This record gives sequence, C-alpha cells and structure tokens, in this order.
Amino acid sequence: MTIAYEWRGRFENDALNALHADGFGHAVLQDDWWAQVNRHSLGWVCATEDGELAGFVNVAWDGGVHAFILDTLVAARHRRRGIGTELVAVAAEQARAAKCEWLHVDFDDELTDFYFSACGFRPTKAGLIPL
Repeated sequence: MTIAYEWRGRFENDALNALHADGFGHAVLQDDWWAQVNRHSLGWVCATEDGELAGFVNVAWDGGVHAFILDTLVAARHRRRGIGTELVAVAAEQARAAKCEWLHVDFDDELTDFYFSACGFRPTKAGLIPL
C-alpha cells in the first residue's frame, strides 16, 4: 500500500478526532479541527492510504518567520513505516516555502530519537509554563 502526503489536505473531523484519540490515548472528542487549522495554522499535512487518514501534523505559526510542529500523529496500525518522519519533512519543506526561518517542536522524552535523529531537529533551550 502507498501512503500519499498532502499539504493542507482535506480531512473529516471525525477521522482526525479518532486519530488524535489513538495517538494521545484519550477518549474520542468532537473537536472542529477543520475550522481550527484553517483559522490558526500555516498549514497541515495529511497522510492517507486508500482514502483513510493514516497520519497528520499541524504547522502553526506566528505569521512571520516561526513555525511550530503540533500534533504529529500516526495511526497505531501504520507506525514504524516512516510516515511520521515524512509528515515532518513535508511540513518543514512547506514552512520553508512560506519563508519561515525556524521550525520549532516540543515533545515528551520518549520522542527524542524521533525528532532529533529521524527528523533532524537539534536541541535548544526552551521554557514552558503549564497553564
């Protein structure tokens, strides 16, 4: 099976809500992802296989030169196939094309190898305030 990657690809809220629940281990919510990404994001990447949403990454931005990777998700049954790495690569390519100069990401410790080794991010100092 072949995975297709599409910048600002069309998706159904139900499919992304299910993927988000699968990826982050919570109940399926009824968030309006379509409205959210169209209102606040530089773009997003959808990975599909035979019309099924297999992966997703959101690229938020500051309206200038900083873009931010959020919600990198790959369905459990599609993991370990390089889909997440390609989602981030497409996101980086499109952020670069939009004249962004920096692509930021934050993540939990268990994702260090993925973001630093597979995706090419480098460690930086950052801060976080839980709200």
